Amino acid sequence: MAELNTGDGGGGKGGKVRSKKSNAKVDLTAMVDLAFLLITFFMLTTTLSKPQSMSLGLPDKDDDPSKNKDIKVDENRTMTVLLGENNKLIYYMGLLATPIGGPKDMTFGKDGIRKELLSRKVSVVEYTGSKDKGMIVIIKPSKKSKYKNLVDILDEMAITGVETYAIVPEFTPEEQKLLEGK
Repeated sequence: MAELNTGDGGGGKGGKVRSKKSNAKVDLTAMVDLAFLLITFFMLTTTLSKPQSMSLGLPDKDDDPSKNKDIKVDENRTMTVLLGENNKLIYYMGLLATPIGGPKDMTFGKDGIRKELLSRKVSVVEYTGSKDKGMIVIIKPSKKSKYKNLVDILDEMAITGVETYAIVPEFTPEEQKLLEGK
Protein backbone atom coordinates (compact mmCIF):
# COMPACT_ATOMS: atom_id res chain seq x y z
CA MET A 1 0.00 0.00 0.00
CA ALA A 2 1.10 3.55 -0.60
CA GLU A 3 1.21 6.13 2.12
CA LEU A 4 1.11 9.84 1.91
CA ASN A 5 3.12 11.61 4.63
CA THR A 6 1.80 15.02 5.57
CA GLY A 7 4.27 15.77 8.33
CA ASP A 8 3.85 15.68 12.06
CA GLY A 9 2.04 18.99 12.31
CA GLY A 10 4.20 20.60 14.98
CA GLY A 11 7.23 22.76 14.74
CA GLY A 12 10.40 22.43 16.67
CA LYS A 13 10.93 23.69 20.21
CA GLY A 14 9.13 26.78 21.30
CA GLY A 15 6.82 27.07 18.34
CA LYS A 16 3.09 27.07 18.28
CA VAL A 17 1.54 23.87 19.31
CA ARG A 18 -0.59 22.42 16.60
CA SER A 19 -2.71 19.36 16.67
CA LYS A 20 -1.27 16.27 15.04
CA LYS A 21 -2.80 15.40 11.72
CA SER A 22 -3.34 11.77 10.94
CA ASN A 23 -1.50 10.26 7.97
CA ALA A 24 -3.59 9.99 4.82
CA LYS A 25 -3.27 6.65 3.01
CA VAL A 26 -4.05 6.00 -0.65
CA ASP A 27 -5.01 2.41 -1.37
CA LEU A 28 -3.88 1.41 -4.90
CA THR A 29 -5.15 -2.17 -4.77
CA ALA A 30 -8.24 -1.38 -6.83
CA MET A 31 -6.16 0.34 -9.52
CA VAL A 32 -3.86 -2.68 -9.84
CA ASP A 33 -6.87 -5.00 -10.09
CA LEU A 34 -8.37 -2.78 -12.80
CA ALA A 35 -5.09 -2.74 -14.75
CA PHE A 36 -4.86 -6.55 -14.74
CA LEU A 37 -8.51 -6.84 -15.79
CA LEU A 38 -7.93 -4.49 -18.72
CA ILE A 39 -4.75 -6.31 -19.79
CA THR A 40 -6.56 -9.64 -19.64
CA PHE A 41 -9.53 -8.26 -21.58
CA PHE A 42 -7.40 -6.87 -24.40
CA MET A 43 -5.26 -10.01 -24.60
CA LEU A 44 -8.31 -12.22 -24.99
CA THR A 45 -10.22 -10.01 -27.45
CA THR A 46 -7.44 -9.25 -29.94
CA THR A 47 -7.12 -11.48 -32.96
CA LEU A 48 -3.73 -12.99 -33.53
CA SER A 49 -2.33 -12.94 -37.05
CA LYS A 50 -2.50 -16.34 -38.67
CA PRO A 51 0.53 -17.54 -40.63
CA GLN A 52 0.00 -17.86 -44.34
CA SER A 53 1.16 -21.11 -45.81
CA MET A 54 0.89 -23.05 -49.03
CA SER A 55 0.00 -26.72 -48.93
CA LEU A 56 2.53 -29.01 -50.57
CA GLY A 57 2.16 -32.70 -51.24
CA LEU A 58 5.37 -34.37 -50.09
CA PRO A 59 6.35 -38.01 -50.56
CA ASP A 60 6.21 -40.38 -47.63
CA LYS A 61 9.42 -40.85 -45.68
CA ASP A 62 9.00 -44.62 -45.92
CA ASP A 63 9.27 -44.66 -49.72
CA ASP A 64 12.40 -46.30 -51.00
CA PRO A 65 13.82 -44.14 -53.83
CA SER A 66 15.35 -47.19 -55.51
CA LYS A 67 11.88 -48.68 -56.00
CA ASN A 68 10.43 -45.54 -57.59
CA LYS A 69 10.05 -45.81 -61.32
CA ASP A 70 10.41 -42.90 -63.69
CA ILE A 71 7.04 -41.45 -64.59
CA LYS A 72 6.54 -40.64 -68.25
CA VAL A 73 4.82 -37.33 -68.90
CA ASP A 74 3.81 -35.64 -72.12
CA GLU A 75 6.66 -33.36 -73.17
CA ASN A 76 4.18 -30.99 -74.81
CA ARG A 77 2.66 -30.30 -71.39
CA THR A 78 5.91 -30.03 -69.42
CA MET A 79 7.78 -26.83 -68.56
CA THR A 80 11.05 -26.99 -66.66
CA VAL A 81 12.17 -23.99 -64.60
CA LEU A 82 15.81 -23.82 -63.52
CA LEU A 83 16.70 -21.54 -60.60
CA GLY A 84 20.31 -20.38 -60.34
CA GLU A 85 22.38 -17.95 -58.34
CA ASN A 86 21.84 -14.18 -58.47
CA ASN A 87 18.07 -14.54 -59.14
CA LYS A 88 18.74 -16.35 -62.44
CA LEU A 89 15.72 -18.13 -63.90
CA ILE A 90 15.76 -20.18 -67.11
CA TYR A 91 12.81 -22.09 -68.50
CA TYR A 92 12.27 -24.46 -71.38
CA MET A 93 9.19 -26.25 -72.62
CA GLY A 94 9.42 -29.94 -73.54
CA LEU A 95 12.76 -31.76 -73.56
CA LEU A 96 16.04 -29.88 -73.41
CA ALA A 97 17.40 -31.78 -76.46
CA THR A 98 14.32 -30.82 -78.54
CA PRO A 99 12.65 -27.90 -76.79
CA ILE A 100 9.23 -26.63 -77.87
CA GLY A 101 9.97 -23.26 -76.28
CA GLY A 102 13.09 -21.79 -74.80
CA PRO A 103 15.53 -22.22 -73.20
CA LYS A 104 15.21 -18.59 -72.27
CA ASP A 105 16.33 -16.37 -69.39
CA MET A 106 13.39 -14.87 -67.52
CA THR A 107 12.69 -12.59 -64.61
CA PHE A 108 10.23 -13.00 -61.77
CA GLY A 109 6.97 -11.05 -61.79
CA LYS A 110 4.05 -10.30 -64.03
CA ASP A 111 6.10 -9.34 -67.10
CA GLY A 112 8.45 -12.29 -66.74
CA ILE A 113 7.71 -15.87 -65.83
CA ARG A 114 4.05 -15.21 -64.95
CA LYS A 115 3.29 -14.00 -68.48
CA GLU A 116 5.06 -17.03 -69.93
CA LEU A 117 3.25 -19.44 -67.61
CA LEU A 118 -0.14 -18.01 -68.56
CA SER A 119 0.55 -18.16 -72.31
CA ARG A 120 1.96 -21.71 -72.09
CA LYS A 121 -0.99 -22.79 -69.97
CA VAL A 122 -3.37 -21.64 -72.70
CA SER A 123 -1.37 -23.43 -75.39
CA VAL A 124 -1.37 -26.67 -73.37
CA VAL A 125 -5.17 -26.50 -73.01
CA GLU A 126 -5.44 -25.99 -76.78
CA TYR A 127 -3.04 -28.90 -77.39
CA THR A 128 -4.82 -31.35 -75.09
CA GLY A 129 -8.32 -30.05 -75.78
CA SER A 130 -9.13 -30.41 -72.10
CA LYS A 131 -8.66 -28.38 -68.96
CA ASP A 132 -8.30 -31.63 -66.99
CA LYS A 133 -4.87 -32.27 -68.46
CA GLY A 134 -3.12 -29.04 -67.58
CA MET A 135 0.47 -27.96 -67.68
CA ILE A 136 3.12 -29.69 -65.59
CA VAL A 137 5.95 -27.54 -64.22
CA ILE A 138 9.19 -29.03 -62.94
CA ILE A 139 11.05 -26.63 -60.66
CA LYS A 140 14.76 -27.30 -60.27
CA PRO A 141 16.52 -25.08 -57.73
CA SER A 142 20.31 -25.23 -57.76
CA LYS A 143 22.41 -25.34 -54.62
CA LYS A 144 23.39 -21.71 -55.22
CA SER A 145 19.84 -20.40 -55.65
CA LYS A 146 18.18 -18.46 -52.87
CA TYR A 147 15.23 -19.71 -50.84
CA LYS A 148 13.36 -16.52 -51.79
CA ASN A 149 13.51 -17.54 -55.46
CA LEU A 150 11.88 -20.88 -54.70
CA VAL A 151 9.14 -19.14 -52.71
CA ASP A 152 8.65 -16.65 -55.57
CA ILE A 153 8.24 -19.40 -58.17
CA LEU A 154 5.79 -21.26 -55.89
CA ASP A 155 3.84 -18.01 -55.57
CA GLU A 156 3.77 -17.76 -59.37
CA MET A 157 2.33 -21.30 -59.52
CA ALA A 158 -0.46 -20.24 -57.16
CA ILE A 159 -1.13 -16.97 -58.98
CA THR A 160 -1.30 -18.53 -62.45
CA GLY A 161 -3.32 -21.53 -61.27
CA VAL A 162 -0.82 -24.22 -62.27
CA GLU A 163 -1.98 -27.18 -60.22
CA THR A 164 0.66 -29.77 -61.11
CA TYR A 165 4.24 -28.94 -60.26
CA ALA A 166 7.17 -30.70 -58.67
CA ILE A 167 10.38 -29.59 -57.01
CA VAL A 168 13.25 -31.73 -58.25
CA PRO A 169 16.77 -31.16 -56.85
CA GLU A 170 18.69 -33.10 -59.53
CA PHE A 171 20.12 -31.49 -62.64
CA THR A 172 21.25 -33.17 -65.83
CA PRO A 173 24.72 -32.16 -67.03
CA GLU A 174 23.14 -30.25 -69.94
CA GLU A 175 20.91 -28.30 -67.55
CA GLN A 176 23.90 -27.51 -65.35
CA LYS A 177 25.83 -26.16 -68.35
CA LEU A 178 22.80 -24.11 -69.39
CA LEU A 179 22.46 -22.66 -65.91
CA GLU A 180 26.15 -21.80 -65.70
CA GLY A 181 26.02 -20.15 -69.12
CA LYS A 182 28.56 -22.39 -70.84
